[in-house]
Amino acid sequence: MATLLRSALRPLRALGGRRGPAADVWLRGARHGAGLLYPGHIPTSPLQKALLAAGSAGMALSNPYRHDMVAVLGETTGYYALKFLRDQMRKDPEGAEILQKRPRISLSTLDLDKLRSLPEGSLGQEYLRFLDVNRVSPDTRAPTRFVDDEELAYVIQRYREVHDILHTLLGMPTNLLGEITVKWFEAVQTHLPMCILGALFGPVRLSAQSLQVLISELIPWAVQNGHRAPCVLNLYYERRWEQPLRALREELGITDAPTCMSGAWPRP
Repeated sequence: MATLLRSALRPLRALGGRRGPAADVWLRGARHGAGLLYPGHIPTSPLQKALLAAGSAGMALSNPYRHDMVAVLGETTGYYALKFLRDQMRKDPEGAEILQKRPRISLSTLDLDKLRSLPEGSLGQEYLRFLDVNRVSPDTRAPTRFVDDEELAYVIQRYREVHDILHTLLGMPTNLLGEITVKWFEAVQTHLPMCILGALFGPVRLSAQSLQVLISELIPWAVQNGHRAPCVLNLYYERRWEQPLRALREELGITDAPTCMSGAWPRP
């Protein structure tokens, strides 16, 4: 049994030597070696996926800031949710174009000077301000490894790369309370088991006061907005940087965050 477990978890240990900007992995239709569907792909059996899912879930729940473990959990449990998202994108003209052109969001694709020059309150400037204030980078998003379908691999990569844009749209900070709130919105939007688990089990680390705020105000708000908004993966954000953030929120039906979070992240 120990030998079987070591064999199944070998792909997870391999991640340690494969860090780097997500933009380095360009997901295309051509095969890249025997059994490989895209650069960095690690083929895994159903047993390996199950063990990887269990191991990554335990580590991610014990430390929600282990983004590498969260990524593995999403890839090994998200097949049906990713098919649902892919189908939503195919049915939408903007989403279908994203699937065809495969845009990426990274430091190598963003024109930071242009974003800084955009008008106050625009999506691009507010997104850049979010990155600066919270000291995060789009290049910290892990590249896809364990999804055994090239198109679905891009879908989950796209989801990761727009995650910080969702923070900006929702006006949520990157602290634990803000992350859990975003996870509730994403759980409704994506149906990804990773998001559902994070939404349900993330609150166990909150204080009693924060938990009360989450249950009474933030969860109802996030769920309502998640149901009302169209699929957020169908937006070609790279073409909307100049759009006023307020106008984009109105287009998507996203309302202002509860007043309890008004001081956590400035909203235009």
